[in-house]
Amino acid sequence: MVRRRAHDWPPHRTVAVMPGSLPMGGLVEDTPIHAFETPAPALVLAADAGLRPTRHDIELGGLLAFEIRGLMTADEADAIVEASERFGYRDEAPGISTPPGMRMNKSVHWVADTALLGPLFERMAHLLPSRIDGAHLFPRLSERINMYRYDDGDVFNRHTDGDWPGFGLSADRREMVQWPGLRSCLTMLLYLNGPDDGVQGGQTRLFRPDGSAHDVLPAKGNALFFRHGFGAHSVLHVGCQVRGPVPKYVARINVMYAPG
Repeated sequence: MVRRRAHDWPPHRTVAVMPGSLPMGGLVEDTPIHAFETPAPALVLAADAGLRPTRHDIELGGLLAFEIRGLMTADEADAIVEASERFGYRDEAPGISTPPGMRMNKSVHWVADTALLGPLFERMAHLLPSRIDGAHLFPRLSERINMYRYDDGDVFNRHTDGDWPGFGLSADRREMVQWPGLRSCLTMLLYLNGPDDGVQGGQTRLFRPDGSAHDVLPAKGNALFFRHGFGAHSVLHVGCQVRGPVPKYVARINVMYAPG
């Protein structure tokens, strides 16, 4: 991984606090959600970085799931990992409620800038469903990023993802604010490293309604998308166990849809 100089990164602050659930049960009050005090130069993306992302649909017994490959460069992925480590990973996950033994990894939540997520959305917008259940694709990704680090032995056991409102930063960058009138319909799992970087295991296992499964290997710069929410359309999945000294890094980003 390419490490950037410390002075390339602005200071960061806490922009929200929420109770954070622990892997084996229990809550930690005032678990922070972070943001940089000013936009981080290392996280400014170009809409066209010479990439040609491609969509690959996954046969999942009628459920919606697909990969977009080649979405991000290796340096861009490394910068997101470096940012997340500066905020600091914790056992607890803010605003997430999971039963004991389900989420067995480390978490950090932060609010990113449009300079990162705007160009990322532009690279893939033409590959996303324009409508889901009558709602139309909103032209911004939620800027609250839920990141997970899987160290040796870590796993995210079988679960479905809930749907979320959208979030961004207030004009003075001091608070996380919720966007009105929007809900997410798709989970985006952005893989920030993978087997080529030494990650062992860590595939995402997607289950079909008949109980059979499809495994997606993490690969730096690729993203996996699937329906979420707590209806029959939501994709049951597992973040499989990681083994060995190299942690797996993944960012969950919510793809937003607006009614009508």
